[in-house]
Amino acid sequence: MAHVSTPVAASASQADMPKQHFALASLTTLFFMWGFITCLNDILIPYLKGMFSLNYTQAMLVQFCFFGAYFVMSIPAGKLVSRIGYQFGIVVGLVVAAIGCALFYPAAVAHVYELFLLALFVLASGITILQVSANPYVSVLGPQKTASSRLTMTQAFNSLGTTVAPIFGGWLILSEVSHATAEQVKLPYLLLSLSLLVLAVIFAFLK
Repeated sequence: MAHVSTPVAASASQADMPKQHFALASLTTLFFMWGFITCLNDILIPYLKGMFSLNYTQAMLVQFCFFGAYFVMSIPAGKLVSRIGYQFGIVVGLVVAAIGCALFYPAAVAHVYELFLLALFVLASGITILQVSANPYVSVLGPQKTASSRLTMTQAFNSLGTTVAPIFGGWLILSEVSHATAEQVKLPYLLLSLSLLVLAVIFAFLK
């Protein structure tokens, strides 16, 4: 029996390889996206400071609301993922993050600073769920002995996202900091929201 089951198991494992590679590629894109979004906070601080004539304390509420969500939402995110699993945890995280990005549009229309802070908190809550889900998901997508290598690779793309974000933000958002207007954040964050929703659909249908 042992001689029969081993080739069958190996064959099944090989059949799953393309699915695992696609899932890993999707996760790598995900790591890039949340590194990108996280780094945009540094772009938002001078933008919102100029738009609302904020002092430095008020401007730093951007970082406080974003990273404060990590502290507040970590335990609820862990409980959620333990119920629905890594894959659907990622889907929920992406949808929540997409809602956070979409909230920048009404915040810009209403021209209310507090709405921007709310949008940031919702966005960061989604990213918190993603982090709780995605890191262990990467570990189980393949042999255990190469799990650390997969995590290192995906984290490298996270760093790439933080490298690219200032260029993107400087081009679309900070081109006119001295004359900051609400219109400058509408398109970038709507595009990010759409991208996150596309990723959510992909992860929802991954086998």
